[in-house]
Amino acid sequence: MTLLDAPQFDAARSKRKALIVQLSAAALFVLLVVYWLVASRPVDWPWNWNRYLFGRAAVNNFLGALEANDLNKAYGIWLNDKNWQQHPAQYSTYPFGRFQGDWGPTSPDNEYGAIRSHKIALAGRYGNGLLVAVLINGRKSDALNLDYDPKTGQLSFAPPGVSLYLGP
Repeated sequence: MTLLDAPQFDAARSKRKALIVQLSAAALFVLLVVYWLVASRPVDWPWNWNRYLFGRAAVNNFLGALEANDLNKAYGIWLNDKNWQQHPAQYSTYPFGRFQGDWGPTSPDNEYGAIRSHKIALAGRYGNGLLVAVLINGRKSDALNLDYDPKTGQLSFAPPGVSLYLGP
């Protein structure tokens, strides 16, 4: 076969290929937009959206367990270890007794009292983690700032002096 013996141009096949490419691009765009919406519309690069998705889910699960007054489950979510009771010595830096003092509904150290409701007000990257500002019990100010580490899946208090600005 030589150049002069080239096959006939197939217009239908060309249109079909162009349609497949266009539909694939449109489907990819729709998937990207849906993922952005599921990740709570972060203003960040798409490869960081998992951080927002999993961080917000961990904070919601943690505070949901506190609302149900299930401190054992909440401590497991805090440490990202459901079986923490089988090896409590591993978490001696923040033991369960101290956790109860910080988050227990009747504890004098808990400045929020019994946690009845929560609303995630804002989430933003901080270093390699995610800083999440949560309004507890319908408060309009003085948000609780929690830090989520995406590598370990653990929650912690935000570093001293670090918080997300929620506006006036």
